[in-house]
Amino acid sequence: MRTPSLPTRSIWTGLGAGAALTFVIFVAGTPTDTTTDPSTMDAPSLPKIRGVEHAVLTDAPFVPPPIARDYAARVIVELETIELTKELAPGVDYTFWTFGGSVPGKFIRVRVGDEVEFHLKNHPTSVTPHNIDLHAVTGPHGGGHATFTGPGRETSFTFRALNPGLYVYHCATAPVGMHIANGMYGLILVEPAEGLPEVDHEFYVMQGEFYTEGGTGASGHLPFSYAKALDENPDYVVLNGRVGALSGENALQAGVGDRIRLFVGNGGPGLVSSFHVIGEIFDNVYAEGGTAVTRNVQTTLVPPGGAAITEFRADFPGSYLMVDHAVFRALDKGANGTIVVSGQPNAIFREGTTGPVAR
Repeated sequence: MRTPSLPTRSIWTGLGAGAALTFVIFVAGTPTDTTTDPSTMDAPSLPKIRGVEHAVLTDAPFVPPPIARDYAARVIVELETIELTKELAPGVDYTFWTFGGSVPGKFIRVRVGDEVEFHLKNHPTSVTPHNIDLHAVTGPHGGGHATFTGPGRETSFTFRALNPGLYVYHCATAPVGMHIANGMYGLILVEPAEGLPEVDHEFYVMQGEFYTEGGTGASGHLPFSYAKALDENPDYVVLNGRVGALSGENALQAGVGDRIRLFVGNGGPGLVSSFHVIGEIFDNVYAEGGTAVTRNVQTTLVPPGGAAITEFRADFPGSYLMVDHAVFRALDKGANGTIVVSGQPNAIFREGTTGPVAR
């Protein structure tokens, strides 16, 4: 990661003296185990860059198309932070801080080995500086120092995507938790060189918490509550930025026999998600957004600042509820969405050998 020379500034300013002291001790310390001295390690073999392209960015629940090229490229990503008021729940407005005008932020898709040229703008109407920490970045602060961006300004940095997987990005400007709690998070996928197995549908689903001065169900414009955030007691726990974002006319659509892949993230900032689709079993789960596959999973844990990839085949028509299986969040605070599967049951169901068929 190439980072421009900046004045000394910690994105974690305000986290407390203990954290700062730990940082100083780590930097000043002398390694005693010479076998882990970075100077003795071989640099990774990186592919040569061939070509330049602009990244296609999408709003949830949509995902950019799979990468067709079989080589590494220089990929230009342009993203803007915007603060705006939108609906959080019926009758409830909230001032969100966003990457690209939506919660979660734009989905970013690159290929392992790509050189990513990242440009971050902060809209002139913003009231606070923002930055971006991408968990896909190998280097101090994940790009946070390089992208500390005041209102009306633009910053940039470049990094190599070294590790395939599904990663969270978020704002890391102090107070970090407040920026995340206001909606500043999203996902970046680093595809493996061989790509992911082909499926019929890919969707982007991300959980987040909102802490307001009003209670759950209060109406009007509700400001952020720092006290509730410290207690990790949210009024709303939602998928894709608001109550009902994936329900009714916004439900995800698929057909019987379709293979479905869900890119699932958890912006947090505080609660672990127990992600579950009622009436389905995940054929494959890439736990914690990594490359190892676990099969036949009922519910997968997604920590704050973490992700998972889930895959399954839709065998039976109907409506399937996606939930955080901490059920009071799902039923009372908004952590639910729907996948509508249309068509006729496949052969195994038509033969009546299995399936939830009433008699």
